[in-house]
Amino acid sequence: VQLVESGGGLVQPGGSLTLSCAASGFTFSGYRIWWYRQAPGKERELVATLSSLGGSADYSDSVKGRFTISRDNVKNTVYLQMNSLKPEDTAVYYCKVRWNSLDYWGQGTQVTVSS
Repeated sequence: VQLVESGGGLVQPGGSLTLSCAASGFTFSGYRIWWYRQAPGKERELVATLSSLGGSADYSDSVKGRFTISRDNVKNTVYLQMNSLKPEDTAVYYCKVRWNSLDYWGQGTQVTVSS
C-alpha cells in the first residue's frame, strides 16, 4: 500500500490549491480515503473524508464550504480542492487509507498560506 501526496506550496491568503493523493497497492475503489493536516506544534487533525465511490463526503467545520474532496477511481487518485485559503490552513497535509485494519499514510505535502 502506497500513498503519495503532491500539489502543496506557498499561496497567498484567499488563494487556492489542489492537492493530489495517488494510491497504489490496493483496490482503490473499495476504500474510504481521509485527508488530515498537522500544523507546527499541533496535533494532526481530520480535514475531510470521502467514501469509496465518492458518494459521501464529510468535512471539519474549519474547512467546510472552502474545501472539496473528490476522487477518480480510474486514476486511483483523491483530490483536495482548497479555496479561500487562510494563514491558519498552513500545515502538512496527509492522506490516509485503512487497509486490512491498518492505517497507511502518505509522506505529506506542505501547504503554506502567507503574504
